[in-house]
Amino acid sequence: MTLLTHDRYCDELIRQTDELRATLKGADLTAQVPTCPDWTLRDLAVHVGGAHRWAGEIVRTRATEPVPDEQVPEFTPEGDDPAVLDAWLADGAAKTSAALREAGAALPMWSWAWDSSAGFWARRMVHETVVHRADAVLAARAVYEVTPEVAADTMDEWLEIVAYAQSEGDPEAAELRGAGRSLHFHATDEPGAEWLIEFGEDGFTWRRAHEKATVAVRAPLTDLMLLFNRRLDVDSGSVEVLGDRALLDFWLERATFR
Repeated sequence: MTLLTHDRYCDELIRQTDELRATLKGADLTAQVPTCPDWTLRDLAVHVGGAHRWAGEIVRTRATEPVPDEQVPEFTPEGDDPAVLDAWLADGAAKTSAALREAGAALPMWSWAWDSSAGFWARRMVHETVVHRADAVLAARAVYEVTPEVAADTMDEWLEIVAYAQSEGDPEAAELRGAGRSLHFHATDEPGAEWLIEFGEDGFTWRRAHEKATVAVRAPLTDLMLLFNRRLDVDSGSVEVLGDRALLDFWLERATFR
């Protein structure tokens, strides 16, 4: 497993959005999204497309502070026509991808996180789309697929976000501590796709490793990523848990902010 390049993220933003659009085509856009129960499929699509355009405006303007939604061009689609929504999603992803590609990964700009660069926004928007595409697939009862390197990077990025949230004093992330406990996430279908999370008195650390842990979680990589993001239930039948199930539940309850 290797880190994705900036160009790959720019390409992947288009690809993931196209996959989302394909899921939405012909679907009932008023259907409730089981994993985001306050949203319909249309709400989810507008959220994703708005996020793309918001990030794209930050990159395009080289913003040094948050950009208000009302300053983002075409932040929401006009009307309820599914064809308009589809075109709006495609256009927003294309414009954001182009802005990211022009900027390059290292260009500094505002972000809410530890990395204030265009590269942060490229990666963030890809994984925002990856996870919410899973929401759409669940609502539309379609088939979900993602490439191994993208699935693994989604998990890496989320661990970085949870660690950052802990360092910033997020109350749920702050509880992810307590020496002597650890979790091992092991993809059964991809060599090297393994994560070890270790709790300490001051917080948690993580690394790619194969080591004995308090609880081991085994599943195909895509299912592991979906479980990690609370898009798949532990008792779905595709996940094997060895050891302290309560510790896994403890992690999942406190390491999810989406």
